[in-house]
Amino acid sequence: MKGVKLPLLWENDKLKLIDQRKLPLEETYVEYDTHEGAFDGIKLMVVRGAPLIGFTGLYGMVLYAQNHPKSSVEDFNKAADYLNTARPTAVNLSYELNRTKELAKNYFDKNGTLEGVREDLLTLAKESFDRLGRDNLAMAQSALKELESLYGDRKLNVITLCNTGYLACGPMGTALGVIAHLHENNRIEHVYASETRPYLQGGRLTAYELCQLNVPHSIIVEGSFSYLMKTKKIDAIFIGADRIVLNGDTANKVGSSTLSIVAKRYGVPFYVVAPTSSFDFDAKTGSEIEIEMRPEEEILSCQGVRIAPMQSTALNPSFDVTDHEDIAAIFCEKGMIKNPNTEEVTRVCL
Repeated sequence: MKGVKLPLLWENDKLKLIDQRKLPLEETYVEYDTHEGAFDGIKLMVVRGAPLIGFTGLYGMVLYAQNHPKSSVEDFNKAADYLNTARPTAVNLSYELNRTKELAKNYFDKNGTLEGVREDLLTLAKESFDRLGRDNLAMAQSALKELESLYGDRKLNVITLCNTGYLACGPMGTALGVIAHLHENNRIEHVYASETRPYLQGGRLTAYELCQLNVPHSIIVEGSFSYLMKTKKIDAIFIGADRIVLNGDTANKVGSSTLSIVAKRYGVPFYVVAPTSSFDFDAKTGSEIEIEMRPEEEILSCQGVRIAPMQSTALNPSFDVTDHEDIAAIFCEKGMIKNPNTEEVTRVCL
């Protein structure tokens, strides 16, 4: 993608993250040289999107190994566990950190020390990021094939929620990567991008990416879902995922479950697009997913200015869980899981 600023860079032995809190008006990077800094980047939402959170964790452990070359395996694992507390719902973070713990254990068993493990961790991070781009393309191609079976080669009107493009999910992106791929194949009539309260990831970030790709789009509020599906020709809905459990229940940005229920009412297929690193095969149903509660201030204030009465409080769940019965299909790099349930998830992914 020519001219596009990458969301994550490794330069001069430091991790650089584009500050997504300041987009689209300001394109600046925040630089980190410690794993504690990487923790802050995740916690404070400098970086967001489950896959990119996971890769920030990977590079965070590269920084830890760089700064603690004589670390014990126990201390290495403690650092990984600390990073994992930055955001609890997105399973990609624990997935990637567990890979670093396994690599460190194997390295120590072979060498009797963790000196030099930094290079192996850096190789893991770089190779994994490259593979993510290939996997995202495979998911987009699978989704295009499914839509062709439903609608032929006509142009489509689609809805997406939050931001699931390259800023959140690496090369191409996941759900927004599907939309970008459809656009490249002249299959997009119009995209309706939900603004996504309270952080406005859709209105700020998805719209920012759609502008860069020259995709025709309109920003909508979550409250307009029913209006759109009742009065417009909506052909499909694409969302990403922060955690998918064994039966296909999916945790994603709050509002996703509402969107799936409205879509079912109007007969619009609702699709989830996510890599297998977003799957939690140890959890059987969505009731086992921990829902992160974000600070009240994100709702009570806007850009640091209080907009609610001083006496008011707020409830700010960052995610909700979409029931697998309301999902038409999940696209992962291993293929399409149609009408997802435990049997189908197991057949495709395990």
